[in-house]
Amino acid sequence: MTTEDIVKTPDSEKLNANLQRIEELSQRLVQVFQNKRHLPPALQGPGPELYMKVASAYMAEVMANPAKLLEQQLGYWGQTLKHYAEAQEQLADALLGAADEDAPDDPRFANPLWRTHPYFNLVKRQYQVNSEAVRDMVKGLEGLTPKEKRRLEFFSGQILDLLAPTNFLATNPDALARALDTEGQSLVDGLENLVSDLEANDGEILVTLADRGAFEVGANLATTPGKVVYRNRMIELIQYEPTTEKVHKTPLLIFPPWINKFYIMDLKPQNSLIRWMVDQGYTLFVVSWVNPDASYADAGLDTYMEEGYLAAIEQVKAITGEKRINAVGYCIAGTMLALTLAVLAKRKDNSIKSATFFTTLTDFSDQGEFGVFLEDDFVDALEEEANEKGVLDSFFMSRTFSFLRANDLIYTPAIKSYMMGEAPPAFDLLFWNGDSTNLPARMTVEYLRWLCQGNQFAAEGLTILGETVSVGDVRVPICSVACETDHIAAWKDCFRGAQMLGSKDKTFILSQSGHIAGIINPPSKKKYGHFTNPDMSLPFEKWREVADFGEGSWWPGWDKWLAARSGAKVAARPPGDSSHPALDDAPGAYVLAKPTV
Repeated sequence: MTTEDIVKTPDSEKLNANLQRIEELSQRLVQVFQNKRHLPPALQGPGPELYMKVASAYMAEVMANPAKLLEQQLGYWGQTLKHYAEAQEQLADALLGAADEDAPDDPRFANPLWRTHPYFNLVKRQYQVNSEAVRDMVKGLEGLTPKEKRRLEFFSGQILDLLAPTNFLATNPDALARALDTEGQSLVDGLENLVSDLEANDGEILVTLADRGAFEVGANLATTPGKVVYRNRMIELIQYEPTTEKVHKTPLLIFPPWINKFYIMDLKPQNSLIRWMVDQGYTLFVVSWVNPDASYADAGLDTYMEEGYLAAIEQVKAITGEKRINAVGYCIAGTMLALTLAVLAKRKDNSIKSATFFTTLTDFSDQGEFGVFLEDDFVDALEEEANEKGVLDSFFMSRTFSFLRANDLIYTPAIKSYMMGEAPPAFDLLFWNGDSTNLPARMTVEYLRWLCQGNQFAAEGLTILGETVSVGDVRVPICSVACETDHIAAWKDCFRGAQMLGSKDKTFILSQSGHIAGIINPPSKKKYGHFTNPDMSLPFEKWREVADFGEGSWWPGWDKWLAARSGAKVAARPPGDSSHPALDDAPGAYVLAKPTV
């Protein structure tokens, strides 16, 4: 065997090309940081008041109970020395194998080297010991309110996730192996991915989650045939082509959230809720919201209600000739649907026959994980940012939602993109997730202050369009669908809000999985099940304990519920009428508009 067989000669041409790329990327990196956007410090983390309160509580604990803290510290030292001694012993014996351990499964440490290699095993186990020590300290800290404790737990957890050894090249065996296998090409590709993301977000890191070139809205996403039959400055109203000869007499109108775009319900034919509902024999209308710019600064909740909800309801009634319709609201659009139903009740208007809520909060007294972002330090900064720009840039909502699942939506994608040099996957759901919208300044502030912080709809009442309304004013039959692992609208909070509605006819469905996957769960997949229980008077723990479990999607059960409230079958209706000619093919123009600030 010669030396040439052992030592691989560097490819000088490839090396020179990579050096040239690194120089070009470095120049781009300098340029992007020179033009980096200014972000309010309060939007980068909790305000100093929380840190001061924690420091005071910690010092009080030291003075009042030093033995407790000393015990925690000694336990931490003991675990650290134990792991170090085990690693030393393995290295001395030239063993590439670590002791068996009972550590919980963590997908970040799936590579066998985290268990079998002494160096990586020591790094992993020490990280776990450090993390546990921090969590124990936070858990045992006295002198904080429940809200403060929840925020401290969340943000300390964010720091622990950030400091995971998998996030650093020197302590990530997958990234190191990839760099060796590719002769460093993966690191150059990763740097290019990083610079591209920084350039796309004005110097802020927002990882590209999906291949942007793999999808086109209207071409291979949002392809269910239909027509835009009405348009104003806030909405496009889409009516879909029927696929059955007969349809239910009562039309169905869906209001999607305006934080993202409606085609989450029409990604591909096989998982399209829109296509599925049309196939079940419904005359289906869906609202597509405008993607606002600064000219919409003064659009508030009343604007969304009057020019969105009430306008769409009247147009659907006019097109179909029906006096009453069924309505659906998803997330924030469900909250607004509940407000609209309360206003209609005050006006003695019975246009809505039944309402379905997807992952909808109507009582904001406890908002679970998302509540950590709803204290004054964050909300004050969001209000200042929105009022200054006229809109809240889509960047802020995208980043906030990502932090609720940081390992899935930030760190794991960042590792693959920036350290492994991988191209983002062609994944339709993640493509949609990155296709965000701006929010008008006044609406943003009203939603945060009146609902999220003030909880006016469930408490003293909220005044909108001249009516003071509360949750008890909603009296139409309702079906509320929540998701078991939802990080945005926790199912227990959805359940509590549904209980407070004034409706006598209530149905609650708990789907497995999260905010999106639990709703976009077609019967063909047979993936996630669901729970039902007709007794809405029970506390949520008891309701869940005695609920019946159904295999697979909740869609067929909802269809049965909806069909019973949708009248007899009539001849299928083509989109529009003589006074509502087709303005555009579905999915319309508003959904294609990119956010501008």
